[in-house]
Amino acid sequence: MAMKSEGLLAAPATEDMHPAVALFRSLADPTRLAIARRLAAGEARVVDLIGELGLAQSTVSAHVACLRDCGLVTGRPEGRQVFYALARPELLDLLAAAETVLAATGNAVALCPNYGTDTERADVGAKQ
Repeated sequence: MAMKSEGLLAAPATEDMHPAVALFRSLADPTRLAIARRLAAGEARVVDLIGELGLAQSTVSAHVACLRDCGLVTGRPEGRQVFYALARPELLDLLAAAETVLAATGNAVALCPNYGTDTERADVGAKQ
């Protein structure tokens, strides 16, 4: 398998990876990832996200602000409303690549003892 020789793959020094670590941390929260995945389908207002995700307005607003501060989401004001969208089309590629990796690894990531979800681990324990 051929690997790219640019960007993350070209620089093994850990300090060069800080921006990438920040990117993945910004998407590591389940609420922020759900918002990003929803915005991948098209722009939405906070009220739309509240209804679709079933979360409190303050929670959605805080996470949208975080994504906006990270440069991953932009807001388009229209009257008293703001329509949010992904700031970069490359984020769609990243989310699609993540889905591909998850499909290829099956439950391995979810079952990871360090980063797996408690729900997945509890489900496996109940089945044994």
